[in-house]
Formats: sequence, structure tokens, C-alpha cells
Amino acid sequence: MNIVHARLWRTTAVIGSDGLAEAVIATELGRRSLPVSLSQLVGINALACDLRGVIDQGVHDHEVNLLTSYVAEATSGTPLTAHYSRLQAASRHIRGFVSECTGLGVMSAVSEELFAWKPGKRSLNSFDVLPRRLGAVFGRKGPRPDLLFHLETGAIAGEARGRSRKERTLFPRSATKPQKDRMLTLANWSIDNADHPYFMSWVWIGPSGVVVDIFLPDDEQVTKSVVKDWTVSAEGGERWVMEPERPRRRRPATPIADFFGDAAPENGPIPSERMRSNQVPVGMTRRVTLEEYAAEADKRAEKMMDELYRHSATTVGSVAGVPVRGKWITANALGPATHEVLIGVLEAGIPRGGRAQRNRRSLGTDAVLDGRLLTVVRRLDEDRPSWERIETDLLPPSQP
Repeated sequence: MNIVHARLWRTTAVIGSDGLAEAVIATELGRRSLPVSLSQLVGINALACDLRGVIDQGVHDHEVNLLTSYVAEATSGTPLTAHYSRLQAASRHIRGFVSECTGLGVMSAVSEELFAWKPGKRSLNSFDVLPRRLGAVFGRKGPRPDLLFHLETGAIAGEARGRSRKERTLFPRSATKPQKDRMLTLANWSIDNADHPYFMSWVWIGPSGVVVDIFLPDDEQVTKSVVKDWTVSAEGGERWVMEPERPRRRRPATPIADFFGDAAPENGPIPSERMRSNQVPVGMTRRVTLEEYAAEADKRAEKMMDELYRHSATTVGSVAGVPVRGKWITANALGPATHEVLIGVLEAGIPRGGRAQRNRRSLGTDAVLDGRLLTVVRRLDEDRPSWERIETDLLPPSQP
């Protein structure tokens, strides 16, 4: 487990006469470190949220090797760092791949730490591959966030951005043009979708390490539980004014009530109980419940895991008696490796029987069990963890 230094911001949209956000004011709420693990960072990218994609084990292994070769520099318990000098020597599209993947992984850690998001087959959607029923709500074209996190209190959209920077200061001292543009885009996306809750995490990879700026809207439902334990300097927090540099066009608003029934937007995030009880429109003639949608999501996820298991021919161990197929991938794309990564797929889900199906915060071993997808990261100067150790760290003892 590593940490990333984070700044938390509250953003307020300045609404123009046309109903659009013409500027966003960001006020720093504080700073602190957040836990993030390499296995979590690799796992969220390996799963990729796309249950309809083509499975190519060679491509998958190469991406894991490349990503961890650049970012797996820190020892456990220290701030997450990257091989910055080599990252700067890489081509722009490689830098973009590493920074964007790191951004996705850090954003998932942010959502767990700030919003108590729990990973699962039904708890995350990518806006690039929304299921048909959610696509009818949010649309499939135009500017959108990256991911949709399903929380106990409702859904919140998340935007993950990652960039490299050459300055040696830990954080930038002013907002960049890409940050301004994206923040205004997200503010207007929220307006067009009945003030849908959202947040943005912006990861910076620099010579001083990996840090993240977290931007939350000025919404009590979003910020009331996350502003504690953040330290502001004696001179006070920063204040940025993000103004557009070009006119913005507004797309037609999506009536969110069409999806969530009587859950009025002014009531804030939609409670999960209400979401489960309401019906979801399909086409123009039939309506199905969210339980049916969840069942379909489970089937798609199981099909994806079955394909991954079938393409992984080598059985490497077992967890709770369930066989695991996969292999260890050495992070040696840049020369001598410091880490290796295990990407494994369980033959089936862990039997419940009083044992938690996943635990992102494993004890000792840097490991993540996300449904049937297992990710383990270890330094080469340490012994490989035994399967007994992996199981003990991931799963609590059985309840009598």
C-alpha cells in the first residue's frame, strides 16, 4: 500500500443568463495523504469496465508490464512515485497512456476513501460503454465524465485525468487551460442532467512524485462527509477562477426523472432503496426493474470472467478452495525490474459462507480481489507471498 498527496477543492459554478456555467470558482478545502495500492491501480485498468471488449491476453499482459514499469518505483508505505525521467523520455502517447491509467486507478481510490464506494460488478459503469438502459438516460454522444460510481446514497459521476509535469513543486500553483476547460464541461454536463452529482480527480506525475487534485461541486450531499481531516495552511487555501476561453454550446437536457421516476433532482442524490424500487424504461413499450438490470449486468460480468479464465491456461493457485488461473508478469519494459504483478482469474466467485467476497484493504500483501479478478503486486527483493498468505490477507476468518 502506498499513499498519494491530495488537495481537496470545492467548486462553485457561476451561471450565466443562458443557464450555462460561464465560470467555475475553486476554493481549496485542505490537504492530506490518501491510501492507494499498486494492485488496485493495476486491477481497475485490467478490468477496464468494458464487458464487451475483445480479450487478448498478450495485449493485456503487455499493458500491465508497461504501466508498472513506469509507476512501480516506491516501496510499501511510502508516497507513490514514477520513473519520471524515463517517462519524460517516452513519446507523448506513451506518457498519456501511463498518466491516464494512473489517473483512473487513483480516482477509484479517491472514491473509496471519500465516498465509501465499494467495488463490485454492479457498482461501476463506464460512460464509454453504458448499458442500453443507462445510455438512454445519459446519451452516448457529446462530452461526458469517465465513470459512474453507484454509492449507497445514489450515483455520482467521476472524471479521471492524468498529466505529467516538469516542475519540482508538489502541486501546480494555478489552474491549467485543460483543467479549466474540463471543469466547465463537467459543470454544464451536470446542469444538462438535472444537477447530477460529480467529481473530478486530476493526477499529476512529476519529479516530486504522484499527487492528485480532487474537485467537488458545492453540494452538501457530496461534500458534507468528506471535508473533515483536511489540513489548510495558516495562510489559507488557494482560490482559482476557471473561465472559458471559447463559447460553449449546450446540448438538450436529459429528463432524469424519466429514469429515476419520482426522485426529484432537487432532493439530491437518489437513495439506493428508491433506485431499486423504481422502474427503468426500455424502448417505448416495456419497463423493467433495476433488479432485472442488475441480473443482466451479473450475466455480462460472469461471461467476461469465464472468457478470461478460459484464455488463462495456467493454474497458479487457489483462494478459498477456488482455482486461480493466470501468471506473474515482470515489470521489465524499461530494463531491470523492481516489481512483478500477478493477474489471476478465479474459476468461480468465492462462496459467501460468512466470508467477505472482496477486501480492497488487504493486510500485508498488496492484493485486490474484485469479484473473480485477482491482482497481486510484489517487489522482487521480497519473497512471493504464499497462497495461504494471500487468502489470509484478503479474506477474514469464517464466521461460526
